[in-house]
Amino acid sequence: MASSSAAVADRKAGPYAWYVLVVLFLVYALNFIDRQILTILAPHIRRDLGLSHADIGFLYGTAFGVFYALFGIPLGRLADSWHRVRLMSIGLALWSTMTAVSGLSRNGLQLAAARIGVGVGEATASPSAYSLISDWFPRRQRATALAIYSAGIYFGGGFSLYLGGAIVDWWNAAYPVNPPFGLVGWQAAFMAVGLPGLVLALWVLTLREPMRGQSEGLRAPPHPTPFKSFLEDLLTIIPPLTLIGAARNGATALFRNLVVLALVAAAVYALLRLGEPLPQWLAVGIGVYAVYSWSAALRHRDAPTFSLIIGTPAFIAVVLAYGLNAFLAYAVAGLAPSYAAQVFGVTSREAGLWIGGPAILGGFLGVTLGGIAADRLRRRYASGRIMVILFGSLAPIAPMVIAFTTTDKSLFYAMLPITQVFASCALGAAAAATQDLVLPRMRGTATAAFFIGTTLIGLALGPYLAGRVADLTGSLSTGILSLLVTLPLAVGAAIAALRLVPAAEASREARAKAAGEPL
Repeated sequence: MASSSAAVADRKAGPYAWYVLVVLFLVYALNFIDRQILTILAPHIRRDLGLSHADIGFLYGTAFGVFYALFGIPLGRLADSWHRVRLMSIGLALWSTMTAVSGLSRNGLQLAAARIGVGVGEATASPSAYSLISDWFPRRQRATALAIYSAGIYFGGGFSLYLGGAIVDWWNAAYPVNPPFGLVGWQAAFMAVGLPGLVLALWVLTLREPMRGQSEGLRAPPHPTPFKSFLEDLLTIIPPLTLIGAARNGATALFRNLVVLALVAAAVYALLRLGEPLPQWLAVGIGVYAVYSWSAALRHRDAPTFSLIIGTPAFIAVVLAYGLNAFLAYAVAGLAPSYAAQVFGVTSREAGLWIGGPAILGGFLGVTLGGIAADRLRRRYASGRIMVILFGSLAPIAPMVIAFTTTDKSLFYAMLPITQVFASCALGAAAAATQDLVLPRMRGTATAAFFIGTTLIGLALGPYLAGRVADLTGSLSTGILSLLVTLPLAVGAAIAALRLVPAAEASREARAKAAGEPL
């Protein structure tokens, strides 16, 4: 049996696997076009809706990120038990529709509601895609495949800046008064990038669904009741239904849940007393409480999955290390266009071209080369992938500091893609490391847990805190660079992962069996 599994793992991916990867890359690119386009439109949105830098950080990061993270958990579990291709198609149609609906917003509240819808829809994508890629590609090619998929982040994010900047400037110039349907440039841009996703959703629906676990010879049987499990997950993560979910696990579980709820509520109240805005910290508080409720319920419902994810310090260290990398990266991505407009007085079209264009190349090179390096280092060292994560925590700092302190526009434009090359190299390594720490049937859930780090830590906090400090100090440079105070924690988490991951990966099956997994 072991030799059979080894033979399967040694195979190379076939042509259809690479075709699937191309389609998934396009889905992820559109994912980030719809997610990232708000950043290039931010100066226009701030002017028309009367918003602050912190408000833009909330809309770009928190309103999207918290609900992306939370719904990623039950949707990740659904990806582990249902048809992943169908799930992704439905999610793609939803987030594309909500992106188009963003173009109908007349105030910040309406735009926030649309961004929440985008987050819920996009939560289907990566759990499904990571699981599909892990089944189509053997372990020896997995980091490379996941890195190529993840390059969609930078292609989509960069292209969104160019496309959004071009649309908003052209529309406003063409229709300075009485625009069609009463839509100004930023509203038209949202609609222009949202609607094509409905066509792509139909294409995705044509992909074949692989056997779960086929790349490792550990084929998992279909889940008998996938939607029952999904609904049970919703009970564990959507307040106040979380109280019902906790009560089902006994009085002690309910009491602990109420204690955590009270502590989170007290923390949110304290922040409000300090003058912080309610929407930001209410959303973060909901996220923290909901993640606790879900993880506590997971311990009761699926002890092996809990043991290999929440109960594995190596997994937590990888998530924290990369989450803090994303904390800086999302802040830079979210505020760089506004910084260029404020400091250098450039148009949206110019910012989109000179920030977005190099971002495509820089991100693609970084994540692809990082993934290849991670796979090669993994073949030589048990913790080889973690070395790339550690490098990704340290290498971007110098070009980032130069970019946001220089008064030379050309140097600013040059430093941003260098920052992105170094920051993005860790993504494929971190994604593959988390996938290797769990069993095939747990991959969607592991992906959801991984993205909690990149959203609740990175996306929900990074752009907002940078914007908040910028509002308080009057300097976007200070706002962005102030986040470097988290660097020691990021390095410490990466070093911890470097020490812990090899043993955790080697003991994966044994620990799962000890927790009750029938192997």
